[in-house]
Amino acid sequence: MTNDKQAEQIAFRTAEEAMAWITGLTAFGIRPGLDRIQALMERFNHPERRLKFIHVAGTNGKGSVCAYLTSVLLKSGYDVGTFTSPYLTSYSNRLQYNGEDIADEHLVMLANRLKPAAEELAGGELGAPTMFEVTTALALLYYGTVSFPDYVVWETGLGGRLDVTNVVTPVVSIITNVGHDHMDVLGPTLTDIAREKAGIIKSGVPVVTSVSQPEVVQVVEETARARKATVYRAGEQFVSETLTVAEDEQSFSFRSPFRAIPALTITLSGEHQIANAAAAVMALEVLRQYCALIVDDEHLEAGLKETKWPGRLEMVSRQPRILIDGAHNPEGMEALSRALKNVYTFDRLNVMMAMMPNKNHEHSLRHILPLVDTLVITEPDFHKKMNADELAAVAARVAAELDLSPTVIVEPDWRRALELLLGASSSAGDANVLNAVTGTLYLIADVRSWLLQGTKSEKGW
Repeated sequence: MTNDKQAEQIAFRTAEEAMAWITGLTAFGIRPGLDRIQALMERFNHPERRLKFIHVAGTNGKGSVCAYLTSVLLKSGYDVGTFTSPYLTSYSNRLQYNGEDIADEHLVMLANRLKPAAEELAGGELGAPTMFEVTTALALLYYGTVSFPDYVVWETGLGGRLDVTNVVTPVVSIITNVGHDHMDVLGPTLTDIAREKAGIIKSGVPVVTSVSQPEVVQVVEETARARKATVYRAGEQFVSETLTVAEDEQSFSFRSPFRAIPALTITLSGEHQIANAAAAVMALEVLRQYCALIVDDEHLEAGLKETKWPGRLEMVSRQPRILIDGAHNPEGMEALSRALKNVYTFDRLNVMMAMMPNKNHEHSLRHILPLVDTLVITEPDFHKKMNADELAAVAARVAAELDLSPTVIVEPDWRRALELLLGASSSAGDANVLNAVTGTLYLIADVRSWLLQGTKSEKGW
């Protein structure tokens, strides 16, 4: 083979070039369906069939459950692949092996393998693969042909039934909860959304779930029954009870059909994190019973306690106090407001917020506005964003309905908005002020990177 011919086959020589190609595929948007990913997997002799997946779906809590599972499995001596989305700092955060981002050399090598297949697909009737489809294919190639983990903790992107990640058959499925999110794609009612989430349930594969609404429970249980899959549901087959709560630590008891655990400790805040941890523990208990998973109690306890999940009730600064939380839908904002009431102490609460246009903002604001003294409304540095003035108009309407009068500041530039937030904090004198940055993860990613590293995050979800 000539050097010219070799050069033609090597499209990318650096990770930056590979990532630019992949993230550039966002132009093809979101196109639910499995045809293109199945075609790509066929091209590469189905690497997904060599792996054991723990498939996690749900409206909120997916990432936290994945973090708990990864931490405990690593403590127990297993090699673990973790595929999550979106990322908070770098594209390669999405593809981890044993807690480390995919190496640049592997990213470049796999992107070069994928590009000809993606171009071939683009020329056919199925059309060009999307960014998420190529990312998912890259993850499956990484885990199935390069790193070979014992387990892959596998988070859905959007929904479940037609989500690209549903190309795999897992050893256990987890549905954290079902709430009002992505209704433009998944459907207008909780029942519609539940059907999409329940689409990850596979024949004979046990299901762990924290869903609670009667209509959602019915969809999950009916789907599982039709596919002869055993359901383990929070509050029924397994139960967790809060024991202690503090700002940086909380503990709970756990009981399942297999055994009871008197006390487990986590350092992630909010009562919803106990529900997430309990779902992870139940999934591990199922794997202990049916897949000979070996997890000693000391490793379970240490893995849960050491779990970290950036951008979710994360105190990124103590002086001044800055809490960041990606509460981007009504259920997430409700969880944030409960945590603010029950976990954190403050005399004044200043909140900075930005949202995407396809969310249920009125219901989100109803949860948080009664607690807020100063509200700074801004915009994420992303092409699909909600105009700050439009979000401010929604906030004004909700505040009037609730007879509230917080100070409202509108500043589209998020870095200037952050300065204004902290300015409101410093002008409060000796008051115990808590600053919270919340809303879309596009904002959370940039603010977190800016405060901790002094840089903006990469973009290209």
